[in-house]
Amino acid sequence: MRRPPFPPQRRGFSLIELMIVVAIIGILAAVAIPNFLKFQARAKQAEAKSNLRTWFTTQRSYLQEKGAYAEAHGTIGFSPERGNRYAYYFAPTRECEERKADGSIIKPESANCITVDEGKFKVSTPTPEPMPVSFSWSTGAGEAPKSPGLSGPCPGCNIDAFAVGNLDNEPGGTDTWYIATQDAKLSTPPCGNSEVFIVAGVPFNTYNDVDCDL
Repeated sequence: MRRPPFPPQRRGFSLIELMIVVAIIGILAAVAIPNFLKFQARAKQAEAKSNLRTWFTTQRSYLQEKGAYAEAHGTIGFSPERGNRYAYYFAPTRECEERKADGSIIKPESANCITVDEGKFKVSTPTPEPMPVSFSWSTGAGEAPKSPGLSGPCPGCNIDAFAVGNLDNEPGGTDTWYIATQDAKLSTPPCGNSEVFIVAGVPFNTYNDVDCDL
């Protein structure tokens, strides 16, 4: 009489095998998460770079037509789309276009800055402060801009602007971008950026919020 076949043995994972799997997942997460956060930050920074380039091009067009730059962004016809993560500053004193949480916009006639869109982003302040930076104006013709702002009567004037945003929702540090109509140089490389030369018309990251938390 034949004996029935033995049922197949069921074998689970040992504790050591589970620990190895958990350790591998932990290593992968430790590598992948920071890289993902940096990739996400670069995607967010694209807004600031794009809007500052557009502002610069608009200023150049206005200069060709009127023979001057203008701090009031409405005067030159510049207005970023709603949903902006960054605040934009074009003058040493602020008279801001306020983009409210209820979708309304308060825009003074001579507005020279734009707040973060509170209808899209819940922020502690719609006007975050740029991180301190000191420029050396060694190249390019004309008087140095006011950082930000118009240097004086044109011709022979220059103008610059800042874009400032909080990318990681932490209290220390703000992502700060800069653009000018005149070349500039920094005495030391800014945090999160190894460059020191700022070329006119090219957005420059003077403080990287993700890499340089305070």
